[in-house]
Amino acid sequence: MSHSEPAVDEAALYAKVLTVSDGVFHGARDDTGGRGLAAHLAANGFDVVDHQVTHDGADQVAARLTAMCDGFAGLVVTTGGTGFAPRDQTPEGTRAVIEREAPGLAEAMRLVSPFGRLSRGVAGIRGNTIICNTPGSPKGTIEQIDAVIDVLPHALRLLHSDPTSH
Repeated sequence: MSHSEPAVDEAALYAKVLTVSDGVFHGARDDTGGRGLAAHLAANGFDVVDHQVTHDGADQVAARLTAMCDGFAGLVVTTGGTGFAPRDQTPEGTRAVIEREAPGLAEAMRLVSPFGRLSRGVAGIRGNTIICNTPGSPKGTIEQIDAVIDVLPHALRLLHSDPTSH
């Protein structure tokens, strides 16, 4: 755990954002989707403690997710790399690091709009972290995370073995 990360507090909701984009990584494009996602998570009760950028590719995504998840308890949301283009390999990188899939989250996220059906994003668990892939478009990332944001606090409490009402 780095000096800037808070100690694990089961009552708090911590989140990290990973933007996956060759253009943003190389400075050719502005990271409007990642910044918008971080702001949206903060507005919905999450303490966004980290926002990183990596370039496209399964190995790069897997390496960055591993580093972001290890020693962290909370939510990691990726934005970008979930489509059909050859470099869109965020789901493959995510599958390489998750220990258990959470298909209900990914399915709900895809149902939000007709374009959601074009998302290959996955959701799953690594250690004490839930990872959700969202598309790179600023509108799409918000729409898809909103499809599950109401159940994520409960899912995180279950993952951290906090008592719940059921």
